[in-house]
Amino acid sequence: MTGRNQTAITEFLLQGLPIEPEQKNLFYALFLVMYVTTVLGNLLIIFLIRLDSQLHTPMYLFLSNLSFSDLTMPKLLHNMQSQDPSIPYAGCLTQMYFYLFFADLESFLLVAMAYDRYVAICFPLHYTTIMGPKLCLSLVALSWGLTMLHGMLHTLLMARLSFCANNVIPHFFCDMSALLKLSCSDTRVNDLVIFTIGGLIVVIPFLLIVMSYARIVSSILKVPSARGMRKAFSTCGSHLAVVSLFFGTIIALYLCPSADNSTVKDMVMAMMYTVVTPMLNPFIYSLRNRDMKGALGRVFCRKKTPFSV
Repeated sequence: MTGRNQTAITEFLLQGLPIEPEQKNLFYALFLVMYVTTVLGNLLIIFLIRLDSQLHTPMYLFLSNLSFSDLTMPKLLHNMQSQDPSIPYAGCLTQMYFYLFFADLESFLLVAMAYDRYVAICFPLHYTTIMGPKLCLSLVALSWGLTMLHGMLHTLLMARLSFCANNVIPHFFCDMSALLKLSCSDTRVNDLVIFTIGGLIVVIPFLLIVMSYARIVSSILKVPSARGMRKAFSTCGSHLAVVSLFFGTIIALYLCPSADNSTVKDMVMAMMYTVVTPMLNPFIYSLRNRDMKGALGRVFCRKKTPFSV
């Protein structure tokens, strides 16, 4: 097999979710509400952080970028209503790239937020010195740069493969593993890169977050107090909830495969971290966050100047 692209297929067919025809309208309405909620919730967070000067801190810089990474959704809604669930070859690779990009970006930003919480709790007196603008912007730029390179690497490796016969993807978006199963080329290089670099992209951020919280817990236990624990929980609770949702579903999907290699399970777990988690993030970060509630009040409930009598 030569290295050049011998693709005979010009488009793929997304099989979508295993939903009965009579239930499609109900699920379409459900996913439409989830999508609108996701977009409005994350846009509101970005809007508040941009307008309220009291939220111009490292934590909310990372949060605004995290909210931006959640403003995506696969071609699910269109395919549920369309009679032609096809996607062009180039469009499929583009969708795969952005899926990888935003998933990786969220992973790296969660690490940056964990480090921010570690410095805030373990080194409160030196927080402003350590978490200066230069470091924060460097962490954001590094997150974006690494995710772009990682997504591009897998996309270019996928583009060199040939797809000769079957073009039906048993998924609701162009998932990388589903595409590899359809290829009639040798995919050993792709598999090796997924196992090595892809594994590091998931494992290293997760380990760094665990290490950060291990140091946070150790610092709290050195001077145990109910007030300190409440402060730590209020500071880290939202972030821990998002980390649990994001990495929990990825670990369940990729590190705990089912015995029968169930496609349905893969789609359900993928739905969790591509649709459900982005929708829940705004609620997690706003409902129990006094800063966000205060910003909401300052932006939308400004006191009007009374009329002079």
